[in-house]
Amino acid sequence: MSTTENTRANAGPLGLFGFGMTTVLLNLHNSGITELSIVIVSMGLMLGGAAQIIAGVIEFKEGNTFGGTAFTAYGFFWWSLCAIWINPFKETINSASNISMAAYLLLWCIFTFFMFIGTLKHNTITKVVFLSLTVLFLLLALGDIFESHAIKVTAGVVGLICGLSAIYSAGGQIINGEFKKKILPL
Repeated sequence: MSTTENTRANAGPLGLFGFGMTTVLLNLHNSGITELSIVIVSMGLMLGGAAQIIAGVIEFKEGNTFGGTAFTAYGFFWWSLCAIWINPFKETINSASNISMAAYLLLWCIFTFFMFIGTLKHNTITKVVFLSLTVLFLLLALGDIFESHAIKVTAGVVGLICGLSAIYSAGGQIINGEFKKKILPL
């Protein structure tokens, strides 16, 4: 009989790194620091999209409805956003207008607000990630509605805080898990 401990891997850090790193890259653009480039699109498709979807499926399999819903939905958010930018159907479907993007972003804001309410039973950093993401989506939608560069730059700053918070959460989970003690408070 084996005496080895049966432990399961935590998919959360993969999803959080995927979300956080992609969010930082996009919001470097939103805040006016970098241009929108293939770097952001590629990160959105692969780490923001695919890695989060994989993490989400694992979370569902482990019985974590919150983590599964969050990672899977935001993974598909990144894929949908990249599809909007690329628009492989240019010949037959119009590109996104400011109003259609605002509607898209407001729907994500509503979804994220409900997820934020779910975080009220979670640790502080998770609350920070979801609250800042709710504000980010709202500001981006308002930036499109009012065609305001200043609002979008402000959204970019909020997005940097959100993405860096997610990276910190992922790093904290990895480090605390490896050392089996709280080194980084979450």
